[in-house]
Amino acid sequence: MTTAAPAPKATATPPAWRVLLGYVRPHRWALAAGAVLALATGATGLALPLLAQRLIEDLSADRAIGGALAVMTALMAANAVLGGFGTYVLHRTAESVVLSARRALTSYLLRLRVTAVDRSEPGDLLARVTSDTTLLRGMTTNSLIGLATGGLTLLGTLVMMAIVDLVLLGVTVAVVGVMAVVIGVIAPRINRASKSAQEAVGAMGTAVERVLGSLRTVKASGAEAREEAVVHDAAQQAWRASIRAAKWQAIAGNLSGVALQAAFIIVLGVGGARVATGAIEVGALVAFLLYVFYLMSPISEVVAAITGYQVGAAAITRIQEVRALPAEPVAAPAGPGRGPAAPAAVAFEAVRFRYSDDLPEIHHGVTFAVPPRGMTAFVGPSGAGKTTVFSLIERFYDPTGGRVLLDGRDVADWDLGALRAAIGYVEQDAPVLSGSLRQNLLLGAPDADEAALADVLRTTRLEGLVARLPDGLETLVGHRGTKLSGGERQRIAIARALLRRPRLLLLDEATSQLDAVNEAALRDTVADAARETTVLVVAHRLSTVTSADRIVVMDAGRVQAVGTHAELVAGNGLYAELAATQFLATSS
Repeated sequence: MTTAAPAPKATATPPAWRVLLGYVRPHRWALAAGAVLALATGATGLALPLLAQRLIEDLSADRAIGGALAVMTALMAANAVLGGFGTYVLHRTAESVVLSARRALTSYLLRLRVTAVDRSEPGDLLARVTSDTTLLRGMTTNSLIGLATGGLTLLGTLVMMAIVDLVLLGVTVAVVGVMAVVIGVIAPRINRASKSAQEAVGAMGTAVERVLGSLRTVKASGAEAREEAVVHDAAQQAWRASIRAAKWQAIAGNLSGVALQAAFIIVLGVGGARVATGAIEVGALVAFLLYVFYLMSPISEVVAAITGYQVGAAAITRIQEVRALPAEPVAAPAGPGRGPAAPAAVAFEAVRFRYSDDLPEIHHGVTFAVPPRGMTAFVGPSGAGKTTVFSLIERFYDPTGGRVLLDGRDVADWDLGALRAAIGYVEQDAPVLSGSLRQNLLLGAPDADEAALADVLRTTRLEGLVARLPDGLETLVGHRGTKLSGGERQRIAIARALLRRPRLLLLDEATSQLDAVNEAALRDTVADAARETTVLVVAHRLSTVTSADRIVVMDAGRVQAVGTHAELVAGNGLYAELAATQFLATSS
């Protein structure tokens, strides 16, 4: 199974740190407060070894140590309070950064061009919104703040070490320098391993989404074991990739501990020799050793910052790949056309279209005109390009040649919000969203009042369904409307479109799953709507086609003929054949 991952544009991609700063900027003051608290925590810790040195010297000189103990106790308490509060502020801010990233990314996802979504896998996109953005939390606290506070604390510790003894400082810096060189070699490997791990998680999400999205088909085909193996293989690949990333992170993390242990042993040996020769006092050696121990915290912070940055940079790369996908312009806010707006006119002028460069053309110079008001039916064999007509009107795709006109104006010149607000669209599979029945009906007309809702329920014969449901309109319909029948989903989709009171109504085989009684009732409803607005219908049932004011016959991406039912039966062989087939189907 292959996963079509989003591919970035050929434009320069900003570095990860710049992208992170963009997410952090709205929270910079909270982040600065957390950094100040972290620095204050480090400062209180830096004072403790010097106080310990003073304490030892006082004991050696047989002086009182009560004051030094009191100050040390106060500093320890301050260290704990400042550290705890600072940690809370930083984690809260990091969560806010994750929230900002998720909001920005989901807003962009909703504006993606349909062509970009067609080339992507939903499971992988979901992983980028959830898993990848989560990694920004650690990047904010560990990398951005950890590098600053850890670096400054490390610098402060080295300064204090210099005050105690320069020779021992040189020994310590030499050991730490070797560690820094090794981590510099390891860091790029962490980045590559982390990106592979996140890509593997996305592939696993794609595999799971593939099964859950077609679970009935999988069960009916007895393919559970085979699909289970596919998902398990994807999970195994994610595990392997994560283990590789964890290996390099563990090496980098443990390296700091090994370096400090080596520094402690060397400092203890060199320092002991210096004490024996009288170069430094015992108290100075104890203070320096305490600083060596204290180095563990800032060095660990810096190492975690470097490794965390590599992990976060890999996540940001994947997030930016989504941001590089083509998106629709931000549409101006526009409500559905609920007033007495005039019906729309539609025209195609020599329209050519293909779904991608590596696929054949779907439309080969399609030309037709539909005047305002009335019903126009599109008929033809499967694959003739009928549904594509509706997709081009809605601007889900743009034609590769020719023009699509609404009211004599190219749809490319319309504001997308205004264009789609004028259209009511019932798709072929009549999708229903997870949520309540009311939420689904009001999806395209959130400001519709109860009277309008009751009227559309009556015209689409949904009153009986509402009465049967345990919570009426507030009943949850399940994921993709699984608690509803196919016919009920189609009637809900039609009701949703009618509630918008559109200037142009597009119905793509909207009655294919209805029984004869409901189809007849809804056919009358559509006929009534056609007296007030423009209705375009893709239909395979002769009963729908014969009542149309005009019929557009399509075949292999071309318009074969336009006329009424009687004219086309007499003058178009393809339509006559289709009509005869329909007669046979309805009489059998």
